[in-house]
Amino acid sequence: MNELFRYLTVAVSNEWRRLDERQREEDKAEFAAAVQSPGVRAHAYSLVGTRGDADLLLWIVADELDAIRAWEMRCAATRLWARSSRPYAYLAARRPSPYLGDHKHGGGEGERPAGPVGDLPYLVVYPMTKKRSWYALPREERTRIMAAHFATGHRYPDIRIHTGYSFGIDDQEFVVAFEVPDVRRFVALVSDLRDTESSSYTERERPIFVGAAMRIEEALDQIDGAASRAELVR
Repeated sequence: MNELFRYLTVAVSNEWRRLDERQREEDKAEFAAAVQSPGVRAHAYSLVGTRGDADLLLWIVADELDAIRAWEMRCAATRLWARSSRPYAYLAARRPSPYLGDHKHGGGEGERPAGPVGDLPYLVVYPMTKKRSWYALPREERTRIMAAHFATGHRYPDIRIHTGYSFGIDDQEFVVAFEVPDVRRFVALVSDLRDTESSSYTERERPIFVGAAMRIEEALDQIDGAASRAELVR
């Protein structure tokens, strides 16, 4: 089974931020219940402090597209959804890589269950598209180039990659997600990857989202500062 990935960002409106605290708490509880509803595996990441155009990133994993659609309709029925927007959203599917062969890496296409392991504090996600010249290369040449790409990644065993394929179902070709222990480690990895031959065949790899992994309730409390207020009261 090649699972489907849905990445969805949420940006709450200033109108919602101006509601009284009790109403916001009710709205957050309603939304959290919808996010955690059965049929999908939902993972929440706070974008507070890393993006100016979105507050929350949700990574949804499901076996079927109907499950993702049903999940999103449940979220759409909530008050928080009505007072927010979804600036970015992506759809991708897991599938075997044509270049991996016997190569193995954490978060690989064959690992179960699909999605994040959840033992690392940060997630970096971005859509990616390669230049058409990449696909004009012989398969053997692409495999050679990707071998060097994988070798660079092996120097960072503490970073886990998850590759989603979007050919024909979304505007980008891939959505890649990295579970990372520290964002500076990811800066070092990407810097090293810039020196590889494969980098020259990348057409686009943005926008980039850096999210802090946490329970959906915690991520929602960070949006309106409820978490900080609770700390001040202690």
